[in-house]
Amino acid sequence: MTHPRISSKLPPDIDPTKAPIAFGRRALPKLNEELQDPDLLTRQRALMSLCDMVHDPENAYQAINVGFLDNLKKLLLDEDPTVREKTTEVLYIMATHNVGRYNFIKNRIIPAVAQLLDDPVDICRWNMHYTLKLMSELTTGAVEIVESNLIPSLVLKLKTENEEIQILLLETLTGCLRVEAFEALATGAVGILKEMLNHASVEIRSRAAEALMTISVPLEGKNMVFQEDVFPDLVSLLLDDDAEVRANAAGALMNAAVTTQGKYAAINAAAIETLLPLIHDEKGKVRLYSIKALTMLSEAPEGRKLLLCHVEDFEERKKDPSEAVRRAAKIAVEVITWKP
Repeated sequence: MTHPRISSKLPPDIDPTKAPIAFGRRALPKLNEELQDPDLLTRQRALMSLCDMVHDPENAYQAINVGFLDNLKKLLLDEDPTVREKTTEVLYIMATHNVGRYNFIKNRIIPAVAQLLDDPVDICRWNMHYTLKLMSELTTGAVEIVESNLIPSLVLKLKTENEEIQILLLETLTGCLRVEAFEALATGAVGILKEMLNHASVEIRSRAAEALMTISVPLEGKNMVFQEDVFPDLVSLLLDDDAEVRANAAGALMNAAVTTQGKYAAINAAAIETLLPLIHDEKGKVRLYSIKALTMLSEAPEGRKLLLCHVEDFEERKKDPSEAVRRAAKIAVEVITWKP
């Protein structure tokens, strides 16, 4: 004969680490209330549930309207590391949605998140930097980071952070350098990036070269690249096994060699001899930047003299599958063969 028994185990769809979700429209307001609860466990469980919910952009939109952002800003300074970790996780998930990024700027979330730059917990800092990286991908987000006076701190953090966070820092800085490079230059960014060109990590080498390509767009950046003698390091990266590293190094040379002193520094570093094989590289981006860099170097008489012997190579690239490469090759031939 069987007897009914009550199990001591929770149902399989119940997670004791997360707050139970209220029904319908009450779900998010209830979680918002629990975020303000003085009980630590209640706050932790509410954040766990919120992390799951805001993956849906509709929930993220509703959470912002309910007023979550003000409470999340307060929780960034919570004494409990788990609360700070899950708060920053909620924020970076929300930053993946357009509605989240727009409201982050509107509600001044970037300066609030940046308060964790020196947080002792690695994962909190990683979440924070990932949020900044996502924001920097938008021009308005990058402007907000710059206007929050965060660039000097981010540049200096490149020296002390772990490798995973350095990658995020470089991506964030590259986005910000596209809108304003002067604060980074004043903080010594070029010298720090130069050191990172020789890093063992392929990702860091690639992103450091990309940051140098961006920072050398303004004249002040080109001059600083020359003063820091970065050209030999960039030329050595042209031989890197990774195609993205080669492309970014060629792009940095392309921008830095616009000035006369930059042209001769690159030529003296054997940039022409090293770039020439790359115009036949299998990656289109490498071919494009290499051809453009060589076009810049051909504007110097010494550069034109060396490249006149290789016009056929550029003529060959006029049949390249990439329209951008074909156009660059045509311009290169015109510049190299130009006669006064």
